[in-house]
Amino acid sequence: MFPDNSAPDVSSEQPVQHQSLKQGDVVEVEITDVSESGEGVGRVGNQVVFVPDTVTGDRVSVRLTNVKRQYAYAKLLEVVTASAHRVRPSCIVADKCGGCQLQHIDYDYQLIAKENQVIQALKRIGGFAEPPVAPIVGAQGNFAYRNKVTYPLGVSDSGTVKAGYYRKGTHQIVNLNQCPVQDERLNPLLAEIKQDIQDRGWQIYQPESKGAREPGSRRTGVQIIVSQYEDAGSTDRGSSKPKLRNRPMVTQVTDIPDTRPKFRHLLLRIGRRTGEILLTLVVTDLNIPDIEGQAQRWMQRYPNLVGVCLNLNDRPNNTIFGSETRCIAGREFICETFGNLQFQLKADTFFQIYTEQAEAVLNLIIDRAGFKGTETLIDAYCGIGTFSLPLSKRVKRVVGIEVHGASVIQARSNARLNGINNVEFRTGEVEELLPELDIQADVVLLDPPRTGCDRAVLDALTEMQPAQIIYISCKPATLARDLQILCEQGNYQLTHVQPADFFPQTAHVECVAFLTRGEAPATSDESTAI
Repeated sequence: MFPDNSAPDVSSEQPVQHQSLKQGDVVEVEITDVSESGEGVGRVGNQVVFVPDTVTGDRVSVRLTNVKRQYAYAKLLEVVTASAHRVRPSCIVADKCGGCQLQHIDYDYQLIAKENQVIQALKRIGGFAEPPVAPIVGAQGNFAYRNKVTYPLGVSDSGTVKAGYYRKGTHQIVNLNQCPVQDERLNPLLAEIKQDIQDRGWQIYQPESKGAREPGSRRTGVQIIVSQYEDAGSTDRGSSKPKLRNRPMVTQVTDIPDTRPKFRHLLLRIGRRTGEILLTLVVTDLNIPDIEGQAQRWMQRYPNLVGVCLNLNDRPNNTIFGSETRCIAGREFICETFGNLQFQLKADTFFQIYTEQAEAVLNLIIDRAGFKGTETLIDAYCGIGTFSLPLSKRVKRVVGIEVHGASVIQARSNARLNGINNVEFRTGEVEELLPELDIQADVVLLDPPRTGCDRAVLDALTEMQPAQIIYISCKPATLARDLQILCEQGNYQLTHVQPADFFPQTAHVECVAFLTRGEAPATSDESTAI
């Protein structure tokens, strides 16, 4: 069994002794674990070896690609003995595409690996000898779940438009016409919109040249060719004109920057409950020939498509979105139902990728927090009010903090849409606003980015001393780090940690941790799960 269609010839390559490991060596490795990034983990002597596309129980032949003092990275050459947890991926490019890391692992073991990832992070980084981790909540559907996808656009060597995720460890696009983890209702749009861009001959942005690739052509810009002849240094008899030697023409080539509009990304968003779809194209210039006409044709072709938008990003960097978004057909948002409320989601709105799993975590918070209806709750990193607004019906008052002004505007709009008037949203950095709040919070909800909380946030919580802290995290390592600080210096007890699989087929895992001020209760039901 090999990770791609063409098996490498390893018949003449003999495994080397571990004392002399170096880059390029071929070794056999027993995989004993799965890392937080989804790579199989094994050992050769005293060195840890990380091998993508492997799973616990595999015995594999690998080539070392990067050898350090105590660890190495390797490329899978051959599965010598397959693990019982190994399965055939559902996607034919799973071994190449960087969108998923675990499709070769059966789903039950994916959950075991993720739950173990949380436990080990809390032990090693957090210092919790017996972390109160409940059994992970698996997804009812582990494919066709993503409610939003963003694909970079490119041009293949044959000149066709391609869209997909980047090949593992590169910026080379693996072309996709469908994706097994995105909502299946988006698949027709992915293939057909690529073809429409191709047929239109619209330009594709090429970051390496900061220019464009025209579908069907390899030209990256406009060139001017100036022909010159060399002066031989003498004149013809009876003529005052310079004599021109019979030599090859000298050609001067000048590149003129290509200022034509270029397409950078294709974004699709769908309401899982409503079925409404929003199409957004990220471009370098909003003045694209007949884009409005094409947008109307898309609206007619796809009954669930409620809007087509253009986002302007003309900066030579790797960010996806620019600051300006223009709706050119329909409306600029989709409607979605979440927590028995109505939400409006725009192209650049942050919203959990797996709607149903996020709602399961919301219900867990409601069940375990024991709200009495008298509490003041601070929702730090509140976004568009994804959790603030449903929880507002369980408490007396909610104050949301969010650094992105556009998200705050949407949060306020969603509050009005649902007739909610006991929530206020403030714009600013959590580390700056939280210490300044003249509010005695009973509960603080944290939902920071993958980097976790700034130390100033944790210090402010220690000073504020809310009765309960609820911490939602998408990275166990930073969760463990922050929980250690809160429990050591803030006089808090970690009472419950609930992992949940928001990202099936990938290495990511979501958690919600509950902390209470003071001593831990004498008895607690740590095995409770959603």
